[in-house]
Amino acid sequence: MSEVSPIPDHLALEIIGSQRIICVGDLHVGLESELRSHGVFVPSQTARMEKELVSLSPGRDRLVLLGDIKNKVPGSTHQEYAELPRFFRTMKRHYAEVDVVRGNHDTNIEEFIPEGVTVHPSTGLRIDDVGFVHGHTWPSPEVMAARTLIIGHNHPTIALEDSLGNISKEPCWVRFNIREGNGRYMEIPEEVIMVPAFNRSLGGSPINIEKGKMLGPLFSEGMVDIRKARVYLPDGIYLGQVGSLMVRGGTRVRTMPKPRDYVY
Repeated sequence: MSEVSPIPDHLALEIIGSQRIICVGDLHVGLESELRSHGVFVPSQTARMEKELVSLSPGRDRLVLLGDIKNKVPGSTHQEYAELPRFFRTMKRHYAEVDVVRGNHDTNIEEFIPEGVTVHPSTGLRIDDVGFVHGHTWPSPEVMAARTLIIGHNHPTIALEDSLGNISKEPCWVRFNIREGNGRYMEIPEEVIMVPAFNRSLGGSPINIEKGKMLGPLFSEGMVDIRKARVYLPDGIYLGQVGSLMVRGGTRVRTMPKPRDYVY
């Protein structure tokens, strides 16, 4: 049975089974080029993400990139052509195996991938009893039958307010269950873990907005009661279930309750 746990203060999962695996999602390399075209100038995060993944590699065998490795769709930017090949070459030097699960932004990802990196379809990848899927399409029955399913795509954040009324959004881990008797799958995972975006420039929509909308068929087809999902901050603090943290339309965010424990 594989152990799946977030790495404190990193937006990365570690999976320990027959192999030791690092999993991250939503790198969106090339995002900064798109922002620059709209007059917003921020430094590229690719080198930082590359350095962080290298620092996590000692003692780990495999890297799983959970989709949306590149940003522009359709087509690609000069930034993507300049940074993605180097990024993949670096990952290959530090991980024995590198896997890409195709996301909705990865239409021509093969252009950037060197020999030895494996691209998997958007229906997902299964390693031992853990399934990996980006989240914008239905997982395959094999992936859905895994004990734990890991998804990305939504870039989950939580809206927080301090005692002075300052509001911030923080990336978060979200754990939830699939409804029984969903009518589509014979077998479902015991738990689903939704990962925050690894690119910290990306941001995301708060999951605790009253009329917010989660993306992907698992949510749009009513297979998940998101209000029962459990929310954790990157340092491991458990905030509670989404239903106890809801706010209305983003007009005002109430102060979060005192964290109850530090266990992922």
